[in-house]
Amino acid sequence: MPNYESNEAENFPSPPIKKDVLSPDSPPISPDNPPWNSWTAFGVWAASVVFIIIFPNLFLLPYLTKQSVYFTNQAAVVEFAKNDPTAVLLQISAIIPAHILTLVLAWLVVTRFKKFSFRETLGWRWNGFNIWTCLAIVGGFFVLAGIASYYFPEQDNDLLRILKSSRTAVYIVAFLATFTAPLVEEVVYRGVLYSAFQRTVGVPAAVALITFLFALVHVPQYYPSYSTIFLICLLSLVLTLVRVRTKNLLPCIALHTVFNGSQSVLLILQPYLETLTENNQSPAASFIHLFK
Repeated sequence: MPNYESNEAENFPSPPIKKDVLSPDSPPISPDNPPWNSWTAFGVWAASVVFIIIFPNLFLLPYLTKQSVYFTNQAAVVEFAKNDPTAVLLQISAIIPAHILTLVLAWLVVTRFKKFSFRETLGWRWNGFNIWTCLAIVGGFFVLAGIASYYFPEQDNDLLRILKSSRTAVYIVAFLATFTAPLVEEVVYRGVLYSAFQRTVGVPAAVALITFLFALVHVPQYYPSYSTIFLICLLSLVLTLVRVRTKNLLPCIALHTVFNGSQSVLLILQPYLETLTENNQSPAASFIHLFK
């Protein structure tokens, strides 16, 4: 009896299996071979920027209504939002849920809904990085910051206005800078973005793109303090090079946390150090990073 099933299989061969990051023949998932592409990574970054813009406005909207600030006068709204202490506190407090939502989105992309380990996919090993290297880098930045502030004094900017608004604002900024911003920023920039970009465009171009995007987001916050903007670009470059060297994200998070934490301590101690600074202003204020 003829084997029709065999003949049909010969006449209609199976289509070839497409190879991708999840196929058995492709390299295993790793920080340099992530299960997402550059467009997805860019989408996560864009969403993180949108969250930082939307959440402060959502938190501020009820308060503006209560204070009878008319939205038709855009200039009055902006002026009120920058100078009213309560309005400032509402806006910076809104960064916390924005950071949480960004981290949740990044987790969904990195794990592909629990298919992969979040820590292993991003790189959760030290790989030669140690505390002495971290302290040496942070110490070098302190030296550069001192030189930069000496030749290019700090100019008034949005962050300094926030810090001057109230003592509570200082504590919230210090908390964000130490406990949420380093983790969220590193996951987005050196984790999701760099991992995808280096595979698409190569390491040098990826380093340049990450440094540019990091600076692009922070410039509005620090403009026109050019020395601070320069140091932010340098910090992003160093953090990205640490990611390149170690092939892991954990050292970047640790370095960023130590750096921001040091600045936060100086901010909190500022009232006790006023006699040691000029104009009653700590130079540490210009190097603290909120996430946008």
